[in-house]
Amino acid sequence: MDFTYNEVGGTRGPLPAGFHHVERKVRIGTGRAAFDAAAAALSRWDMHRGVGLRVKASTPTAEVDSTVTLSLGPVKIPCRVVYVVAEGNRSGFAYGTLPGHPEMGEELFVVEFDPSDDGVYVDIAAFSRPGRWYTRLGGPVARIVQQVFTDRYVAALRKSATPR
Repeated sequence: MDFTYNEVGGTRGPLPAGFHHVERKVRIGTGRAAFDAAAAALSRWDMHRGVGLRVKASTPTAEVDSTVTLSLGPVKIPCRVVYVVAEGNRSGFAYGTLPGHPEMGEELFVVEFDPSDDGVYVDIAAFSRPGRWYTRLGGPVARIVQQVFTDRYVAALRKSATPR
């Protein structure tokens, strides 16, 4: 399946014009162990499960070209991983929308460890526009839903980064 937008990889730099943008960076924990735990949870799709989405993925962890269909009730949210971030202190991935997704665009999720303050951060960046009749019609409501899910993603990763 082809992506539903042309700006594939657009979360690698300045977000492309003509889309709604989300950019959020939040401290979620402290220490290397917290980073490792949050990075592993993100890679295994646990962040998505942690916000109440059903996850059906082609691979157990996010890899380039992995497909994932997230479900919220009857709403299907198909995506494919565009690229993976696997650096010493940064780990995550970006996925893009596939046909049937309520939106058109891309979202990046990265967990970062900052040795200068021992902090663990989640960095979320996205660009999107309505992809279905109901998201076009819902306009502002769709943006509120996106904001709520971004907040929930942060909370799920914060929980993953907290030692038990």
